[in-house]
Amino acid sequence: MAEQEAKELVLPVEGMTCAACAARIEKTVSRLDGVRSCHVNLASEKATVVVGPGMDWRTVKERIEKTGYAVPLRTAEFKIDGMTCASCAARIEKVVGRADGVASVQVNLASEKGTVEFVPGLIDEQGIIARIERAGYGAVAMKNVDEVDERRRRQARYRRDLYTFLGSVVLTLPLVIQMFVMLAGGHAFLPIWLSFALATPVQFYVGWRFYQGAYHSLRGGAANMDVLVALGTSVAYVYSTILAALGHSDTYFDSSATVITLIFMGKLLEARAKQQSASAVESIAGLAAKEAHVIRDGQEVDVAVEQLRVGDVLRVRPGEKVPADGLIVEGSPSIDESFLTGESVPVNKTVGHPVYGASVNQLNAFTMQVTRVGSDTALAQVIRLVNQAQGSKAPVQRLADKISGIFVPTVLGVAVVTFLLWGVFGTWSHALLAAVAVLVIACPCSLGLATPTAIMVGTGLGAEFGILIKGGEHLELAHKVNAVILDKTGTITEGKPSVTDVLPTEGTDSEQLIRFAAALEAQSEHPLARAVTEYAKLRGIENTTATGVEAIPGHGIVGTVEAHQVLIGQISWLEEQGIAGLNPTMVANLEEQAKTVVCVAIDGSFAGVLGIADRVKSDAKRTVQALARMGIDVWMITGDHARTAHAVASQVGIQRVIAGVLPADKATKVKELKEQGRIVAMVGDGINDAPALAAADIGIAMGTGADVAIEAADIALVRSEMYGVVRAILLSRLTMRKIRQNLFWAFFYNILGVPLAAIGLLSPMIAGAAMALSSVSVVSNSLLLKRAHRAMKGDGY
Repeated sequence: MAEQEAKELVLPVEGMTCAACAARIEKTVSRLDGVRSCHVNLASEKATVVVGPGMDWRTVKERIEKTGYAVPLRTAEFKIDGMTCASCAARIEKVVGRADGVASVQVNLASEKGTVEFVPGLIDEQGIIARIERAGYGAVAMKNVDEVDERRRRQARYRRDLYTFLGSVVLTLPLVIQMFVMLAGGHAFLPIWLSFALATPVQFYVGWRFYQGAYHSLRGGAANMDVLVALGTSVAYVYSTILAALGHSDTYFDSSATVITLIFMGKLLEARAKQQSASAVESIAGLAAKEAHVIRDGQEVDVAVEQLRVGDVLRVRPGEKVPADGLIVEGSPSIDESFLTGESVPVNKTVGHPVYGASVNQLNAFTMQVTRVGSDTALAQVIRLVNQAQGSKAPVQRLADKISGIFVPTVLGVAVVTFLLWGVFGTWSHALLAAVAVLVIACPCSLGLATPTAIMVGTGLGAEFGILIKGGEHLELAHKVNAVILDKTGTITEGKPSVTDVLPTEGTDSEQLIRFAAALEAQSEHPLARAVTEYAKLRGIENTTATGVEAIPGHGIVGTVEAHQVLIGQISWLEEQGIAGLNPTMVANLEEQAKTVVCVAIDGSFAGVLGIADRVKSDAKRTVQALARMGIDVWMITGDHARTAHAVASQVGIQRVIAGVLPADKATKVKELKEQGRIVAMVGDGINDAPALAAADIGIAMGTGADVAIEAADIALVRSEMYGVVRAILLSRLTMRKIRQNLFWAFFYNILGVPLAAIGLLSPMIAGAAMALSSVSVVSNSLLLKRAHRAMKGDGY
């Protein structure tokens, strides 16, 4: 029996280099209590572990990782059908999360998608789909979903549901009119058999989706909103049928039919609103070109964009969309890249410049070579990031999820108690109506939709402004930011420094100074180095080669040029190297003009300085002022000398400056602010500032158009403008305000509605209308975020 309970786990293992690694894993894993055997295959990089009952796969995974090796995780997205409320999403998360190998699972009711992180080998995508289906829902891997077909399918389903609803209205309307006539003191004018005939198709044809959903939910071991609706209306319908069969005229066919019609209307409106909340991704995806003119053997051939390959040469005519990312090889076009950068002014480009798929050629035909296609393009990266954010959950949603998990069973209990109390102390007919009203008015849907719909609209609005947020948790945390650290170069400044001053010492020729400096800087990737080499080219100074070049991070560079030893860097570093004849006054004068000073020494003697200026961005001062009005403290951090840093800071209104910081130490400064209890956002270029971006509570990377998937950052700003920082934080505040409003009304509605129904103050029809409108109101409130364009543009700040 014990052998039958044994379980075999096959885990992938990364990081092994030899047989000793495999032996070490086998030895350490085998020591675990409950592990019966462990065999590691170095060639296949897999560990086969047989465990006894009670041993969790996570324990084995943790032991392998503690040994120094990695058990890789995979992430897959699934399109899920059949969810009707937050209880459905919670049920799927629970069922899938219990499977061996599933590390995390998030199901988003609004986007109808699930994201699962799992260990390949323990479970695969088909296994996850089987689990979802076991819970009573349909699923398909998103990689197998054709977005165009999916959009058509949704539209067709919406039209079908609309016709069904109209038919339901036609059947229900006579029953409603009769009800109002009777409430006004009149008599019933419909025969009992006709009332039965009108209510029956509404109950079992229009209401079939509720029965179907209830069946799948109960089969999966849980109860959802469909259970409440199906149970409540069925009780009213069956009781009315029994009364009709016994010859009574006082039936409740009007209640059951009206409730189903109203709730169906609510679902229809909700589906429409959810489509609007997801419209941002669809509109972005619709920007892509459909066809491309490929040049083959000197001839243009039209092919579908999906058939393009890296290296293809394309012809793009004026007015056409660029089919893929690439480089211009011939021509000087004017390209509209507003879809990516938000800049409405076309960009003039020439040979060697990059172009991006979905941008529009405004002027002059050109030829390009494809460098990225499909999922690697800038457009695809934008769509992927927005999808990722819309499918994620914000931490604030956890409370709603917990409540939704116990909501339906609690409501069923309240309905039973209501029925018994009214039956004992009142009338059984009134007990029935009160119990049905309790079942019908309870709505976990509004709780489940409160957060994800706001996040979907918020991230979509952000994408329109070039703000790509990588997850709901980042969108939520950003509204708490009370300290922003701005990197200087590339964030506050344009990031395109140029040489403005060349001041050689007596006895040094300015041309020699530039030639020697350019020879060393030609072997450096630093922005200041490029400024020096470009200045030498503009002056027409001949190239010379430096040897033995060594970069000293944060200080400077050293090497040999034409048999002379040359040092270039900050004056403090040259002082440390014992350079003779340094002139601090010359350096200070330039630094007070907000210029970065590069000192040059030749053969141990001071040879002169180069003054380099980087223009401050036009919106930098406005950004700093806006952040201050939002109650956020602003710091500037830079590796520059204090005088230069303070000069730049004074231009934009920053009072707090952290200067002379090495790139590796920026993260330490971020942590120091966090230790003071601040919620810190670090803003940098996403490459040099990666450690600091990762260390901050919120990392904001300034993008350059195509560089939108910067791994270290939580938020990527596609536009080069600095005001995007304000917009990102403002977007978070606006979205969180909507989420709080939604959750308040969702809780308020249920806290108020269920007791009112229980004490008999609400009829089932009013309860049904209220339930239908609760979800619609939550989604509609989220959609109001789309009206925040004026605030996002900066009119409010």
